[in-house]
Amino acid sequence: MKTKEFSFDLPEHLIAQYPSDKRGESRLLVLDRNTGEFSDSHITDFPSFIEPGSVLVVNNSKVRKARVYAESETGARVEFLFLHELPDHTWTAMVTKSRKQRIGKRYRFVSPSGKQWQASIIGEHEDGKLVRFEQPIDETFFSECGHVPLPPYIKRSDALGDESRYQTVYADRAGSVAAPTAGLHFTPEILEQIRNKGVEICPVTLHVGPGTFLPVRADHLEDHLMHLEQYDIPNGTAEAVTKAKREGRRIVAVGTTSVRTMESAFDVATGSLPAGPGSTRLFILPPYRFKVVDQLLTNFHTPESTLLVLVSTFAGKEHTMRAYTHAVQENYRFFSYGDAMFIR
Repeated sequence: MKTKEFSFDLPEHLIAQYPSDKRGESRLLVLDRNTGEFSDSHITDFPSFIEPGSVLVVNNSKVRKARVYAESETGARVEFLFLHELPDHTWTAMVTKSRKQRIGKRYRFVSPSGKQWQASIIGEHEDGKLVRFEQPIDETFFSECGHVPLPPYIKRSDALGDESRYQTVYADRAGSVAAPTAGLHFTPEILEQIRNKGVEICPVTLHVGPGTFLPVRADHLEDHLMHLEQYDIPNGTAEAVTKAKREGRRIVAVGTTSVRTMESAFDVATGSLPAGPGSTRLFILPPYRFKVVDQLLTNFHTPESTLLVLVSTFAGKEHTMRAYTHAVQENYRFFSYGDAMFIR
């Protein structure tokens, strides 16, 4: 299947540069994936669309302030996007002007308070560079030195408000370099309304990597390789999802990351969702048959992206593209800080 089949025209002014004035104020496009019919609604109406007895699965990964600036030994300012921690104080990282950042080059990271960390590049990695610190770093390093890693289509520097708004209200496991954005719409009040309907809310963790922003550069989707991402499924979530599937109750995924976690882990032979950690490169594209997810809350995604392909596979390409055309015509806000879409 050709990548360009998932292209669409998007006026630049519809790419949300800031979150809504208040969390929970976003618009909601509701799409019936069986009939293709859609309607305009609001995220505050979302609880009314979920059937009692459903299981709502959210991604509780927390966005790390992973964009950190350093000074090289030549005095140049270099931007690092730290991805994964490895043994021996080593991290994988994407680095600006990558070709100039050679093995052996040293860097100094300085916090506003003057605290310093030293690191050097020790090798290459499929995600960029291998960076080793002279001493261990933890979340204190990122909180003191880091910036919120806003996606490249947000054409501004991060601001103080992004620390809370580019984070779900239930985020509690640091490790993502991008927010699981469908969850950004929820407020504690909306979540409470969902629970009051008899819907169980269960977490999974998938630490979102840089692949979520990277375009599909291959002409054919089948030639695209996904970045490896780590996930973890708690015992309670595994039991709740397995029980609901066996009883014919709906599984509602919040975001494509929740979809990929469950679809990657689900054991078809036993009809169960195993608990525990894992990793995935799953690229969901036609004619994939979904094993777990029945309904999906998601944001509007970039043209020719793996996320748009996933949504199109779930709802049907024709239905999805018609809904996207409507969203553009009705001035919905797109991407991370944009509006939402519920596919039922």
